[in-house]
Amino acid sequence: MESFNIKEIPKLIFSILIVFVTGTIGSLATLPEITTWYSALAKPEWTPPNWAFGPIWSTLYVLMGIALFLVWREGLERKDVRYAILIFAVQLALNLAWSLVFFGLHSILGGMVIIFFLWIAIWVNIFAFYIISKPAGLILVPYLIWVSIASYLNYSVYILN
Repeated sequence: MESFNIKEIPKLIFSILIVFVTGTIGSLATLPEITTWYSALAKPEWTPPNWAFGPIWSTLYVLMGIALFLVWREGLERKDVRYAILIFAVQLALNLAWSLVFFGLHSILGGMVIIFFLWIAIWVNIFAFYIISKPAGLILVPYLIWVSIASYLNYSVYILN
């Protein structure tokens, strides 16, 4: 693995920032609905408390940004790097779309469809990143685990409502 160069700090910051900006856009649809529409839905007993989502997603966003950085630093002149970053962009867009559809449009079924494709996209992203940078692929695994839990929660909310 290549050692970290101080000149790469802007690239690292941008990588993390792009993920947080996307997450912030999603939160604009999500946050107003937490205490209104979402709180009125029937949810399974094992639903994580609302306060847990912020720290979990913040941690995952940092990991996602670091993974993006580790792949990007390998060079955009490489076709596999460009392809892997495109996959990353697709899964990030699906992540945003889920918030907009589930919370913004109040579509539990639409959220289920999107999260299914998001889950697949994360798997593909892990493999694409792993080929280029093993650490980049591996640090996306917690994201896959959390989206797996979120998928089951989305399904459970659909069944209960």
